[in-house]
Amino acid sequence: MQDLKIIYEDNHIIVVEKKPNIPSQADKTGDIDMLTIVKRYIKEKYQKPGNVYLGLVHRLDRPVGGIMIFAKTSKAASRLSDEVRTKVFKKKYLARVDGKFEKEEGTLEDYLYKDERNNISKVVKKEKKNAKYAKLDYKVLAYDERNKISLVEINLHTGRHHQIRVQLSNAGHSIYGDQKYGTRGKRKQIALWAYELTIIHPISKKEMTFKDEPTWFHQ
Repeated sequence: MQDLKIIYEDNHIIVVEKKPNIPSQADKTGDIDMLTIVKRYIKEKYQKPGNVYLGLVHRLDRPVGGIMIFAKTSKAASRLSDEVRTKVFKKKYLARVDGKFEKEEGTLEDYLYKDERNNISKVVKKEKKNAKYAKLDYKVLAYDERNKISLVEINLHTGRHHQIRVQLSNAGHSIYGDQKYGTRGKRKQIALWAYELTIIHPISKKEMTFKDEPTWFHQ
């Protein structure tokens, strides 16, 4: 079975680490995906006959690693999906990006347009048809003077297609190793990681925060 890092598990939810370059769910490549990996784990661990129910609550871009939560019951899936919709569900990311920021903390607000044919997003004027509002906060945690790279924490307010990657690139701070929007780190793994997730537990109603740091965080 695929190596799976489990961060938390109970009867209703399972929180795991998605390794980079594994799809969140099945796609046209046919490569193994997180939904399938976690279903297999549950089937084998609990010796469940037939199909295993597992609800996909949110996704991470394929190149991006980090924390993901899945629902083990339809009730948990429905409640977590509501949390995503009402922005109770909170995700924070870590990224290593090009250059030094003028301000240690700030907010980026843009309008993004998704180019379906080429699977990219672009910053556009608000008036453009199908443009969607995108907002994130960033906080600089460290700056590497020698390599001219900043380590930033990102708090996402909206969940647009490739949002963090596009907005940081547009601001002149593309993510190291981003093959689509980046300027540095060609043929390297993208340095973007979903490292913190906060939810209200769908059954107990307790606020829960899970963390999972990338190997490069302390480098």
